[in-house]
Amino acid sequence: MSNTGNTEIATAQVTIDPAFTVGPVRRRTFGSFVEHLGRCVYTGIFEPGHPSADEDGFRNDVLELTRELGVSTIRYPGGNFVSGYRWEDGVGPVEKRPVRLDLAWHSTDPNHVGVDEFAKWTAKAGVEPMMAVNLGTRGTQEALDLLEYCNIDGGTAFSDQRRANGAETGYGIKMWCLGNEMDGPWQIGHKNALEYGRLAADTARGMRMIEPDLELVACGSSSPGMDSFGEWERVVLTETYDLVDLVSAHQYFEDFGDLQEHLAAGHKMEHFIRDIVSHIDHVKSVKKSSKQVNISFDEWNVWHGSRAESRVPSGKDWPVAPVLLEDRYTVADAVVVGDLLITLLRNTDRVHSASLAQLVNVIAPIMTEPGGRAWKQTTFHPFALTSRHAAGTVLKLAMESPSLNAGKTENFDALSAVATFDAETGEAVVFAVNRSVTDALTLDAAVAGLGNVRVVEAVTYSNKDPYWQATADDSTSVLPTENTSAKLDGGRLTAELPAVSWSMIRLAVNA
Repeated sequence: MSNTGNTEIATAQVTIDPAFTVGPVRRRTFGSFVEHLGRCVYTGIFEPGHPSADEDGFRNDVLELTRELGVSTIRYPGGNFVSGYRWEDGVGPVEKRPVRLDLAWHSTDPNHVGVDEFAKWTAKAGVEPMMAVNLGTRGTQEALDLLEYCNIDGGTAFSDQRRANGAETGYGIKMWCLGNEMDGPWQIGHKNALEYGRLAADTARGMRMIEPDLELVACGSSSPGMDSFGEWERVVLTETYDLVDLVSAHQYFEDFGDLQEHLAAGHKMEHFIRDIVSHIDHVKSVKKSSKQVNISFDEWNVWHGSRAESRVPSGKDWPVAPVLLEDRYTVADAVVVGDLLITLLRNTDRVHSASLAQLVNVIAPIMTEPGGRAWKQTTFHPFALTSRHAAGTVLKLAMESPSLNAGKTENFDALSAVATFDAETGEAVVFAVNRSVTDALTLDAAVAGLGNVRVVEAVTYSNKDPYWQATADDSTSVLPTENTSAKLDGGRLTAELPAVSWSMIRLAVNA
């Protein structure tokens, strides 16, 4: 398959059979991220005085969109922010909370939202909280104090402080990140791998003395482009392997003007995951351990970080909730996000948790106007539909696809696809992306192994202009629409996938 227009549509062949599986669909794959960064918290999830605000100051319009998006976990409070955060500043009477400088994003945080507000918001949103501890400017003791505050029901200094602040019982937070991107020189309290590994091990050991069954995430490399990637994982996991459950992975993608290269993002994520797995399993082998550490892909998204939207304040300007990282996403960006979700699902045997960074305003699927509207970006749609309909088991597909070449990436599949099968509901779902910039692609899937099937729904998200962007005034002109080409004939499912498109086909099995 070339990158020039063809009159003949190329075909990608797939075999879908429930006998061949990768692993379960994990609800935690559909996590997101709320950091004290830009307008994610203030005028994002929290805006007292907004027409939709509830009694706690949370925007109900954002809560409704969060539920519709289908996020399962929310990572908090960072991100880079956490490496300078004093959690005690964000609890107790709001009028007594100190205003602090946020060095990570050169901003000011009034601390009107903290641990208790976050726990209250996650309960309203129906999502699981995922807490990060500061291992930058602080350490083991402060992490233990925060765990006690959050999870011990009462009878201790910090748990009784929480009770006095209005929460009678503990929050039962199970997932904890041991710092954030500690390999990055930009990180407050940046450490080398051995320094961080030993601190993370000490912290994990102490936290497990309080609550043995916590799920702990050690910091992996902050991106595959770090010079220390691989060696960082080896050293950190050598120190922490028996004490943690997951190692973090972070990866962002940007369109630098080569759309075909941009559409290779899922291919690049796939290779990153495989590399991380090899580094994890090397340490497992050396340690002769029976334990399996897996991946928390707790920061991923399209982020056009070189653009003006990502330029942080400077000098004497320390604003509260500045407009920062407010990328406006295109249809092509949404196709990439859909492909990245496909990739995460396809690796569900080793990726046990993931967090789209972030939820509101900051490189986010949900946008808000202060005092005004909330609306959906293009990236909202593939995420929401995948979260809603992927269930049961991820199937291992046999696939033959035409290949593509881009400026820096050669020989990657034009088709990116995954299928899930839910035996309880009798539904199989195919998620597919055509990565070609120029050419339509025919999906030809052998589905006889599923039994008797019928098409329940087939939708495609694409547009003649892949650079179309949603706005507050027009967020509905381009939506997922019915794909009438999806047909079943003699145990084969066929559908035409336009160039730069994301599609979902739902099948009723044994209908």
